[in-house]
Amino acid sequence: MSSPATEYDWDYPTPFTLTLTPGVADIDGLNHTNNSVYVRWCDSVGWAHSEALGLNLADWQRLDRAMAIRRGEYDYLLPSVLGDELLLSTWITRSDGRLIMERRFQMIRPRDRATVMRGRWELVCIEISSGKPRRLPPAFNDIYLPAMVAVPPTDHAPD
Repeated sequence: MSSPATEYDWDYPTPFTLTLTPGVADIDGLNHTNNSVYVRWCDSVGWAHSEALGLNLADWQRLDRAMAIRRGEYDYLLPSVLGDELLLSTWITRSDGRLIMERRFQMIRPRDRATVMRGRWELVCIEISSGKPRRLPPAFNDIYLPAMVAVPPTDHAPD
């Protein structure tokens, strides 16, 4: 069993984490977890975090608003292999309170406490029915802004 998530060298305080383990279907011809799996896992932890904060897909549909990924960046630092226990964390790190938000990710392999991957999403609020950019609804600001962690001004992108 690994240490609690709070005992790792996270990039930012109070991470929201999921424990993941690559299965056979996640491993590619190079015998490591395929990069596309990390992208899928970031989507999963982002949704789980939003739901834990109090906003789920049904809420987004009711409000006719969603946070769409405008840009995604992933730095694959070390490989993971079949059966590795991994902790994937996420944070909301920026928002203008009007249209945009930023979400960051970090994946740690507990067995050696190494950071395997870092990622960053630039998100834009859209009206689901039209797909057009629209102002963040009050419910989004009420829930997401208090969960935001401070990022130093010089920390614009993952290492």
